[in-house]
Amino acid sequence: MRGLILALLVLGFLQSGYVNGGEFAGDYSKLSGIIIPGFASTQLRAWSILDCPYSPLDFNPLDLVWLDTTKLLSAVNCWLKCILLEPYNQTDHPECKSRPDSGLSAITELDPGYITGPLSSVWKEWVKWCIEFGIEANAIIAVPYDWRLSPSKLEERDLYFHKLKLTFETAHKLRGGPSLVFAHSLGNLVFRYFLEWLKLEIAPKEYMNWLDKHIHAYFAVGSPFLGATETVKATLSGCTFGLPISEGTARLMVNSFGSSVWMLPFSPHCKADHKYWKHFSERSGEAPHAYDCDEEEFKGNYSGWPTNLINIEIPSVRGVEAYPSVMDLVETNASMECALPTQLSFSAREISDGTFFKAIQDYDPDSKRLLHMLQKSYHGDPVVNPLTPWDRPPLKNVFCIYGIDLKTEVGYYFAPSGKPYPDNWIITDIIYEIEGSLYSRSGNLVEGNPGAASGDETVSYHSLSWCKNWLGPKVNITRTPQAEHDGTDVQMDLNVVHQHGTDIIPNMTRSPRVKYITYYEDSESIPGRRTAVWELDKANHRNIVRSPVLMRELWLEMWHDIHPDAKSTFVTKAKRGPLRDDDCYWDYGKARCAWPDYCEYRYAFGDVHLGQSCRVKNSSADLLLQYL
Repeated sequence: MRGLILALLVLGFLQSGYVNGGEFAGDYSKLSGIIIPGFASTQLRAWSILDCPYSPLDFNPLDLVWLDTTKLLSAVNCWLKCILLEPYNQTDHPECKSRPDSGLSAITELDPGYITGPLSSVWKEWVKWCIEFGIEANAIIAVPYDWRLSPSKLEERDLYFHKLKLTFETAHKLRGGPSLVFAHSLGNLVFRYFLEWLKLEIAPKEYMNWLDKHIHAYFAVGSPFLGATETVKATLSGCTFGLPISEGTARLMVNSFGSSVWMLPFSPHCKADHKYWKHFSERSGEAPHAYDCDEEEFKGNYSGWPTNLINIEIPSVRGVEAYPSVMDLVETNASMECALPTQLSFSAREISDGTFFKAIQDYDPDSKRLLHMLQKSYHGDPVVNPLTPWDRPPLKNVFCIYGIDLKTEVGYYFAPSGKPYPDNWIITDIIYEIEGSLYSRSGNLVEGNPGAASGDETVSYHSLSWCKNWLGPKVNITRTPQAEHDGTDVQMDLNVVHQHGTDIIPNMTRSPRVKYITYYEDSESIPGRRTAVWELDKANHRNIVRSPVLMRELWLEMWHDIHPDAKSTFVTKAKRGPLRDDDCYWDYGKARCAWPDYCEYRYAFGDVHLGQSCRVKNSSADLLLQYL
């Protein structure tokens, strides 16, 4: 490990001049890393004094709210007062308010503790990697935000996007170079909104100059580019996030957040007119429309998704509510037995444009609140309608990274449960995508339009892989094992023709016992710009930011970019050897440390087994040159 750190530190002070990956001329030590966390990945702290009756635990200023499982278990009603928002105007409870914490500690562990810490760890491993690679403390900057708020409310209440702009400018002034943006999940949608907001904040002639000066590369990790189907489940039946609360309580919580609508699935074929442009449009006298859809939306089925996202049964007798009281259940029991329910199906477009919520608003009280949030904070957003497909960001280097081939939910069947609100809906069936096929919860094959792969267990493949549309007409594809390898199982296909709007399916083989990473790379379609997509087999949505494989590839790519002798546009994939002591292990078959070119046996006091004494060679710095 010492050899690698030394190599990186030495290279960190080499002047790199022009680099293949872009126009950044400077040195490695001038780069900063800015982390934008995902949904529910930032600590929230109380900014009130709240006395909790029947509980020994109260809330005082700066006490953890998200996440403190001890108070959640002992004083759940108090905890809900601090976490819930008023759904119509996104204000705090009169008795308790919460605000996001700041700094790296706000995103590393949500609930620090001997037991709860590892279970709630998010970016902790990422920060440890930065320390191991000799990154300075002021070079890694976290930009936490209140993930409960809609994008416009983030700016209105917290001036978040003004502060984010200042963060980029401060990092550049402090270190003298541009930043690398690492965004995960919802954090990517936050970053997209920031780029659109910046267009209105900076003079048009200065916009591209500002981006080139302050942002060297953008790493979009696990981004729900077209939304996430699980959001629908959370709004109708609740999603507990593994917390010890009921689904009904979770539903109350999520539906009070303005951000819950931010991740609703939407059609890739529909766009929205800019709010300011309509004043100059010939149709300015007409009633405004949420979306303008192309003919592909109506030619195909399911709005570009694998299947209809919602299939819901509603009572056929008007006036019979899906959230009855106990007396209503007794009075309407006979009529419900005689009347057959009506089943309705809704596509992604019909969810994002509000058609679904309008259809069930007579049967569900939350639908009116969600429809209000949808129209006010998203369709009526003055910057951009976030529920629209986005083009490639105008940045020098864009890397889109996500996991594939895990069982992922893509559709639901709902029916009235007969219980009072908020437990008034029950899921009767779930449609999953599994490695290119659709199955019901019972295991039956379902017809639809499945993709070439499945998603990352949270976001579907259709949404994750939208960024493949950012690639140009010719793409280089490489598939390698995720683990360290000697290059014998590397497959390459150069100049693959890519038609915009269609998926790229590699004509490559797979071994069933090997996890692969597939790279799609394009550096020619936009002069001076690079675009890459990385697909990691079996990488879970949340855990991907803790993946050693991802961290290894990120460091090698950045090391390659800043090296003055880099010959290729992207880092070579021909071989992958150990980079850290943790990557070395004992080969019992050969009675030596594996990877002898990289690792050596070097005992240190406290080692308890042979593998622990296998460490990276001090002379391994020269071996990094093979990645140029």
